[in-house]
Amino acid sequence: MTDTPPFPPPRDAPPAAADDAVLAQIALSRSEYELACAQLGRAPSDVELGMLGALWSEHCGYKHSRPLFHHFPTDAPDGRILTSLGEENAGAIDIGGGLVAVMKIESHNHPSAIEPYEGAATGVGGIVRDIFAMGAQPIALLDSLRFGPIDGGAATDEQRERNRRLCRGVVAGVGGYGNCLGIPTVGGELVFGPAYSGNPLVNAMCLGIAPRGALISATAGPPGTQLMIVGADTGRDGLHGATFASVELDEASAERRPAVQVGNPFLEKSLMDACVGLVREHRDWLEGLQDCGAAGITSATVEMAERAGSGLRLQTQAVPRRELGMTPYEVMLSESQERMIAAVKPAHTDDVRQWFAHWDLHAEVIGEVTSDGLARVYDGDQEVAAAPVQILTNPPAYTPEAAPDPAMLARAQWDPAQLPDLDAAGANEALLKLLASPNLASKRWVWRQYDHMVGTSTVITPGADAAVLRLRGLPDGLRTGLAVTTDGPGRAVALDPRSGAARAVCEAARNLACTGAQPLAVTDCLNFANPERAPIYHQLSEAIKGMAEACNQLGTPVVSGNASLYNESEDGPVTPTPVVGMLGILKDVTKAVPMAFQDDGDVIWLLGEAEQSANSLGGSEYLAVVHHMEKGPIEVD
Repeated sequence: MTDTPPFPPPRDAPPAAADDAVLAQIALSRSEYELACAQLGRAPSDVELGMLGALWSEHCGYKHSRPLFHHFPTDAPDGRILTSLGEENAGAIDIGGGLVAVMKIESHNHPSAIEPYEGAATGVGGIVRDIFAMGAQPIALLDSLRFGPIDGGAATDEQRERNRRLCRGVVAGVGGYGNCLGIPTVGGELVFGPAYSGNPLVNAMCLGIAPRGALISATAGPPGTQLMIVGADTGRDGLHGATFASVELDEASAERRPAVQVGNPFLEKSLMDACVGLVREHRDWLEGLQDCGAAGITSATVEMAERAGSGLRLQTQAVPRRELGMTPYEVMLSESQERMIAAVKPAHTDDVRQWFAHWDLHAEVIGEVTSDGLARVYDGDQEVAAAPVQILTNPPAYTPEAAPDPAMLARAQWDPAQLPDLDAAGANEALLKLLASPNLASKRWVWRQYDHMVGTSTVITPGADAAVLRLRGLPDGLRTGLAVTTDGPGRAVALDPRSGAARAVCEAARNLACTGAQPLAVTDCLNFANPERAPIYHQLSEAIKGMAEACNQLGTPVVSGNASLYNESEDGPVTPTPVVGMLGILKDVTKAVPMAFQDDGDVIWLLGEAEQSANSLGGSEYLAVVHHMEKGPIEVD
């Protein structure tokens, strides 16, 4: 006998009114709606339509990027990669010493454009939950941030002030949430460029550690497994967040402010410690664990059921709420933060409830796993949804026409050798301009707002090529360390998507190598504009191929990632910016190499080719700052 809420006999749900306004709100096209009707054999109910819109959105369904992922290398011959790409919340890598590293990077771009503090803060919260949902202890955060110009490079004073406001808010949000969790923010990058003015990019990466064999899957388990919601109460914040992230920003975007979630880092700290402790100490109570991220309860439960090859029944009235009068639609689509779904063995629901009560968190049964393959949702006695899981989790995939932008091709073919040689005075002036550029100047003012030493494992701190962390709990005699970095040369990708994206991978690998680390694996965040346009889809497809080629050459498989498309506003598309997060390993962390000069009298060596062609200036900061141009060929070194 389980304590699952009683479920009445199923009955047909009323058809939804699918006018253009409704479909626009959930980012579902008319043709996609008609496809869903054909697959269901009827019109979807209101709740089913909302669930379809969320799970078929670009943010959740990867409709334009998924067909390209097969290019990525996803395994290593030494067997260190323990998960398949997209199989779990994050990628897992065996790092020896009985430990596993878990990592992922994701975006929170559109929410940050509307509410910079909460958008960035909840982006950090979401990526952290992806890590501890697997039972891993988060040990480090990194970010990759892009904004419009904050100095004289802005088109107007109003634009500059807006960019400054966004930058201040995002940096404060990253620090405000991460600092409260006790996870050091150890590295990242900050770049300014005109194309990011209307649509900033806010990418967050998290690295976690777990004992080998201690990870848990995001599966629902066999029929009869109880589905418990854990953590915060459910409110109306974050409604349509997944679909909001799947459309372009425009003048009306501010009206979607309720789609931005509101975070509570102190609650997440308790949730993190409780979940990691539960998996470590009582793994046998659970079948699976999943974060309520984009699309909330809908994506968490339905995706868990898909992994298990099962169905589910949910009772929305059993979901704890913090607002009165919430409809089943709102309960299923809310993206309120700090919530998890635990798939619990029937005999242990009371044990799980008591475990979380110790952390002042409630855990309530809201449903159970079934064998019929349907996602059934009830509101008291009324069945409001009964859709096959396989329909909900299999959106259509698109491969639009891809063609390069002729204007960009012309810019990429420009010859930097046309520039006059610099004399000593010109070189000094150029150097001073470059040192004053916000893209090259010290970012100390940013990372001083982050707690990068909490946990006392940070060996090389922000401001270096890569961060280095020592590992705890290693067998005697092992002094293994990990190095992490994020890199994304967007300007180079705009000029030559394939070579520019390969350069991003190579740059990340070099940054790790500079600390003494051997590169191991990659997580990526693909930030592009509207893929329905031929030039944008060309950028996306060529960038993925370029990243894949570089990863193959370096032996760094892609273990996880995120695609963030439709990054554009009335100002135009963002610069195509694939961000590479890379993990490396040091056999002896005490021998990690810092970036700064150490002692007077040290000899400075230049490694590599002593002479370079003028083509190496293509897409450089030098051309942008000194000559106010973004041109030239992109070479991969």
